[in-house]
Amino acid sequence: MTEVIAHVADRTAPAPLEHEAGRTRPPVLRRVVGMAVRIVAALVFGLPLLFMVISSFKPDTQIFADLGGIQAFLPVGALSLDNYTGVFERVPFATFLFNSILISVLTVGLGIIVNSMAAFALARLRFRGQKLALGIILATLIVPFEVMALPLLWEVNLLPNVDSLGFYQGWLDTYQVQIVPFIANAFSIFLFYQYFDSIPKELDEAATVDGAGWFRIYRSIVMPLAGPAVATVAILMFLPAWNQYLWPLMVTQSEAVRPVMVGIDYFKQLNVSWGQIMAYASIITVPILILFIAFQRSFVNSIASSGVKG
Repeated sequence: MTEVIAHVADRTAPAPLEHEAGRTRPPVLRRVVGMAVRIVAALVFGLPLLFMVISSFKPDTQIFADLGGIQAFLPVGALSLDNYTGVFERVPFATFLFNSILISVLTVGLGIIVNSMAAFALARLRFRGQKLALGIILATLIVPFEVMALPLLWEVNLLPNVDSLGFYQGWLDTYQVQIVPFIANAFSIFLFYQYFDSIPKELDEAATVDGAGWFRIYRSIVMPLAGPAVATVAILMFLPAWNQYLWPLMVTQSEAVRPVMVGIDYFKQLNVSWGQIMAYASIITVPILILFIAFQRSFVNSIASSGVKG
């Protein structure tokens, strides 16, 4: 009997080990595959930036000589800061940088106010055609800006303007023509709408009983609770405002109001200097990288919070 029991135990003992091995192997494999995918993604998105920064310290001849090998991504050869000094000699970089900061900050600040108020009306008020209005706003997301560029250019050229000499027609070559058309944003309204709709409406009822109006509810109750949505909209509006190229190229003629992205065209005129182009691109990329690194956690958390109802 003892031998039979031992034989049965020998036959049945390995089964749990195989079962445990089968349970532990897939997670390990998934972790390895996930790490490999992350590494490949980091290389795909990181190597162009590395090439840009490294090339900004090299002369044009060495940039093209290193393109065929790994040297293109390594700080080897005749490195110098000549390309960076050439940037400040070739373009009024300080003016372009100030313009971009001013345009981006005003667009984001006014956009948060306008889009949040529109979303508040759609999410908290009740009026006829409410869903239709939201649907029309969301439908504008499928229309590319290039389709609206020429009609918008014609419209802003008819708007009244004023300066020290008096009134005149047209907003061309001004700050407002680069800010006002981009304050209202359908995607930002949708993000605010999603978040406002998740806030309990009992808070509105309690505030109404205490005598608060809709604007007081918006200012004192809803907006203080919408920090994640505000962070999301601020980041998502800042990026296109900073990277705007086509529209400023169409509506600005003087260097006094041009942003940094238009300034890159200066390096394509006459003698093209690729090293200076890389240096200029590296400089104007720094604010974006700082913004993303500083608010990476808030950005991810705000995206998740803005899309969750409950």
